[in-house]
Amino acid sequence: MTRILPVAALATAFALGGGWLLEAPRVTPTGIALPGAAAAQEASSEASSDEAPEIIEMVKGDADAPVEIVEYASFTCPHCARFSNEVLPQIEENYIKTGKVKLVYRDVYFDKYGMWAAMVARCGGPEKFFGISDMIYETQSSWVKAGSDQGIADELRKIGLMAGIGKDKLDACMNDGAKLKALVEWYQENATRDDISATPSFIIDGKPYSNMSYDDFAEVLDEHYEAAQ
Repeated sequence: MTRILPVAALATAFALGGGWLLEAPRVTPTGIALPGAAAAQEASSEASSDEAPEIIEMVKGDADAPVEIVEYASFTCPHCARFSNEVLPQIEENYIKTGKVKLVYRDVYFDKYGMWAAMVARCGGPEKFFGISDMIYETQSSWVKAGSDQGIADELRKIGLMAGIGKDKLDACMNDGAKLKALVEWYQENATRDDISATPSFIIDGKPYSNMSYDDFAEVLDEHYEAAQ
């Protein structure tokens, strides 16, 4: 059994032009536990709420699918990468592509690197989001070890460029402080409402689940699908 490893330091989560402070997470056997407060330090806001950037819910699959999975994940979470790389492809093949299930992806932010990765993934809009997310998770073990803030930012930019996002647009996305603030507030609202305490976490048709193997997911999804018929 993997022991919980406390991380004492606080991670300063700055976008490339402004920031918030987030407590660092703890590693658990099935995921990464969110910090106790898990709260971003409120930044000064000059714009009114009416001017806040729109946050788009990222959905994979048929919007009318009878079963809904809401995934809470962080791009810097190794367990989230394992789910994305090993379990999700099987769920997609057997449940999402068949119209039984739709997946809603919601960001969780532990640190600035996860925030930057989310900004890159969202930069291409809904059409490119899941493709870029796959690239980020597939290469997570590489880009997180780039050695410096600039190195990690450069590696994430490379992913965005490979996905077909133009350099100017990519730079604008990564420096959009208003968008980042809105994303952090959106994350806090979602995580508080759904009582999220670890990543990856899942809400399936309103019921919370922790990380699982594919076989366990399949059993749960079959139960929910049958109940929806």
